[in-house]
Formats: sequence, structure tokens, C-alpha cells
Amino acid sequence: GHRRKNWKVRKFVLRDDPAYLHYYDPAGGEEPLGAIHLRGCVVTAVEDMPDTKKYDVDNSLFEIITANEIHYYLQAASSTERSEWIKAIQTVARTGK
Repeated sequence: GHRRKNWKVRKFVLRDDPAYLHYYDPAGGEEPLGAIHLRGCVVTAVEDMPDTKKYDVDNSLFEIITANEIHYYLQAASSTERSEWIKAIQTVARTGK
């Protein structure tokens, strides 16, 4: 969403061997649309982002910066879910293969 200025719903699957976050079209399909390599990444909560409406992203955004400095902005369903995703991704980034 950070490049196209719109948000798309995606299904995410977190894997630790290898350390990737694969994303899929939620309507179906076996093949991932893409993957984010997590080994050595940094993941943080994002409180505010330009070009977004506050009520659309209230305490649910987070950012993944990969080892090659590619930035991904994701939005969780809630602030609680955001915290869970951040913790899980941080663990995989440290311990995944």
C-alpha cells in the first residue's frame, strides 16, 4: 500500500525455516503473490503515516525494513493483533533460518 497509495487485503503466512512472510490473495490460490525475507529485518509500530486518514489506521500500522532496506507497511486488524505480529516477526527475524 505504501507505493500505490491504496491498501489491499492479503493473507499472510509467517515461516521460520526459511524466515519469510509470504502473502497471498485472500480469495484463494496456492501460490504466494510475494514474500518478505525476514532474517535480520527490523519491525516497528508506526503511529502516523502521511497520506492516510487517521480513522483508517488507528494504532494498527507496522513497518518491516528488510536487511536490504526495503520498507513494507502493513496494517493489522487491531492494535492487539499488531503487537502479536510484531513479536512473532521479531522472533523469526532473530531465530529463523
